[in-house]
Amino acid sequence: MAKSTRKPRQRKPSKDFPLWLHPSGRWCKKVRGRAHYFGKADDPQAALDRWLEVKDDLLAGRTPRAPVDGLTVRDLVNTFLTSKGVLKDDGEIVPRTFDKHKEICGRIVEYFGRARAVSDIGPRDFEGFRSKLAQTLSPLTLRVTITNIRSVFRFAHDKDLVDSPVRFGQGFRLPSKRLILQARQKAGPKMFEAAEVRTLLQESDPTMGAFILLGVNCAFGPADIGQLPTTAIDLSNGWIDFPRLKSGVGRHIPLWKETAAAIHAAQEVR
Repeated sequence: MAKSTRKPRQRKPSKDFPLWLHPSGRWCKKVRGRAHYFGKADDPQAALDRWLEVKDDLLAGRTPRAPVDGLTVRDLVNTFLTSKGVLKDDGEIVPRTFDKHKEICGRIVEYFGRARAVSDIGPRDFEGFRSKLAQTLSPLTLRVTITNIRSVFRFAHDKDLVDSPVRFGQGFRLPSKRLILQARQKAGPKMFEAAEVRTLLQESDPTMGAFILLGVNCAFGPADIGQLPTTAIDLSNGWIDFPRLKSGVGRHIPLWKETAAAIHAAQEVR
């Protein structure tokens, strides 16, 4: 017997059933200007139960808490990123740091899967995760990555999303400092000699020339240069006053004559 293709009858919101049927075939409720979905049309009771579970949090503008015994990797990374997004909006962390958090969460989802229960992840899983990461990451990057992954899973316990702390085991250890030093020595020094810098400047346009000299003179990276305001540059006296982006620590940097001239030339072009 062929299945019926008849659409469920439209059900209007009421006191007893506050949800409405979205054209996509899901029960929906708009709260604080945002649509939230609670399940398929053929199971209105399950949708209503889910709405009642999260109603108070949504009305208060909070992210609904996942059930303690049912926290999935998807629930964890979404809650974690929501929390970090608030810090970004408040200016507590810079967008670049938030992007790093997203990258780490992406690695977690890619390895464990979205639907994996956090309570089901244990030391053996983390040991395998570390082995996979070590295949493509340098010892220093691996150290930073493991530290950040741990912070995501510790967040679950700090926010009472799980009953007990996630157990990482000895296999999810950080690379030793000795291994990091050996890797650096093997890679050799990464620096430009003066003659190489002069060659780069000769081949660069005024804007790129200013960027190069800001990097050499002030130790600025791409993020520093991209967010450097003109108000921080005092060409007449030859100084830059620009705090570090992440920590806010002040920097009062004297400019070489070449750097000041390059900045002036770049400003003329722009």
